[in-house]
Amino acid sequence: MKFYIASDHAGFVLKDPAKKILENLGASVVDLGPKDANRVDYPDFANLLCQRVLEDEGSFGVLICGSGIGMSIAANRFKGIRAALCVEPYSAMMCRAHNDANVLCLGARIIGEGMLEVILQNFTQTKFEGGRHACRIGKLQ
Repeated sequence: MKFYIASDHAGFVLKDPAKKILENLGASVVDLGPKDANRVDYPDFANLLCQRVLEDEGSFGVLICGSGIGMSIAANRFKGIRAALCVEPYSAMMCRAHNDANVLCLGARIIGEGMLEVILQNFTQTKFEGGRHACRIGKLQ
């Protein structure tokens, strides 16, 4: 699996731990920034990541901000992006199984590193079920 990852200043604290967890799960990870915790605007990083995911077929994205809400809103503006805000493991599993999510949005002020690990495990290890869900995904396009 290939992942692009980006954050804003509030999400920066979880970006490196998320990269390490993804790499330990066997994923390759491309860090799109920022390089430090100085103030930045989340839409800039969400836009960059979504463009990369759309250009690189089969890739996924992880966006992290303070709550995950801003990144989720920004990402879902792109046709072909199905971004899911997950704050617990069940949602991370279901967004892949039923919604074929290709971008995971996280809130650094909501989850800690322990929850981060389980969420990323569920997201990476769950496959899209297709079937009745595929028709619904088609309607989103």
